[in-house]
This record gives sequence, C-alpha cells and structure tokens, in this order.
Amino acid sequence: MDKGLILIVEDDPDIIQIQDAYLVREGYRTVRAADGETAMTHFSMLRPDLVLLDIRLPRIDGIEVLTRIRREHDTPTIMVTALAEDLDRLTGLRLGADDYIVKPFNPQEMVARVNAVLKRTRQRAGSGMLRFGAIEMDTEAYVAAIRGHTGRAILPLTLSEFRILAHMMRRPTHAFQRADILDACLPESDALARTIDTHIANLRKKLEDHGAGGYLVSVRGIGYRLAQGE
Repeated sequence: MDKGLILIVEDDPDIIQIQDAYLVREGYRTVRAADGETAMTHFSMLRPDLVLLDIRLPRIDGIEVLTRIRREHDTPTIMVTALAEDLDRLTGLRLGADDYIVKPFNPQEMVARVNAVLKRTRQRAGSGMLRFGAIEMDTEAYVAAIRGHTGRAILPLTLSEFRILAHMMRRPTHAFQRADILDACLPESDALARTIDTHIANLRKKLEDHGAGGYLVSVRGIGYRLAQGE
C-alpha cells in the first residue's frame, strides 16, 4: 500500500538509512537528500507528502529549508535535531514545523510521529481548510483570514472574491486564465472574463490592507497566479 512520499533530509548516512528502511517498511515511498540545496531541489520537483528534516545540514540548514518551504507551501514537516535545547525546537515550531524529534530517537516512534502528523493534516485538508503562506481559508465556514505576528485577521470578502481566492489556493503558483476563473467561480454569471480583473483588484487590495500584499500577481498574456507574498 502506497501511503505517500516522504522526503528525508539528513547528512548522516547511517541515520538516513535507518529512517528510509523503517518508512519503506511502513508503506511509504522515500527520496533522500544529504544537504539543504538538494532537499529544495527534490521538494520543488516531487512535492512530497511530508518532509523529515534535520536541522544541522550542510550548504543550507534545516531552519532555512523550512522557511523556504513555508513561504509557499503547507507541506507537513517534522524537524529532527541532536540538540535538545528548547530554543532550537521552538524556533522550528514557530516557523511552522508540525512536530520535532530529538536524536537519538526510536525508529518506531519516528514512524508513529510521521503517521500521526499525516493523519492530522489530511483530516484538516479534508475538512475544507486551505493554507498558502499567511492566508488560510475554511471553505465550509466561508471564512478567510490572514495569520500574522499579532494574531489572525478576518478578510471581509464577497462571495465571488472568496470563491476566486479558494480556487487559486487549491493550486498554488498555477497561472489561471481569466476565462477559467470565471467558469470555475462564477458559472451562473453572464459577465465577461474581464470582470475577473475587477474582482482580483478588489481582492488584492483587501489582502494588502490586512498585511498580505504581493500574493496576487498578474501573469502577462494569461491572467493571474498566487505568489509567496511580501
């Protein structure tokens, strides 16, 4: 049974071999990276279901890898560290890590944590939650918000704006044509595709007003896409 793809990022060959063996035995597919740059390349190309990420890595450390991932993606990530100090662990969690493991660890506990994090995030995704950078949406409750250092600010979106943003957040970084957005989000409307420009302009201003500028960008000759924001 294929339970998903795990990106294992670890520079110790003995540890990564153990991690790989136990995860494969559990039914996961795996891909390995021994440094941060290789990890980012694998992540961009393969879009793993979860990242098992060591903090102390060559070239780019694990904190920077997590920071780059979180700019555009909400991929579940478990930090692994040999340093037991709370500062290292909490730094990772503040940046958006879903859990942490301290070396030396029990491989069976590692697998249990991977299973638990994936179960939790998949349940969250199934409940209608969407996240991209600082933006989060509950498509069942019709609530959109911006997460910031001072808390959570609700976005006052119209129904059309909400539908457009949710549609784009389901495919982060994808370039959407105006006609595609119109068909997907306003199927009952007789409006022209250019009407989307007005909705996007209003949506962009509301995001900017709530500290989330730079997320909606124009793609010349095509339409619009979501970017990492400012």
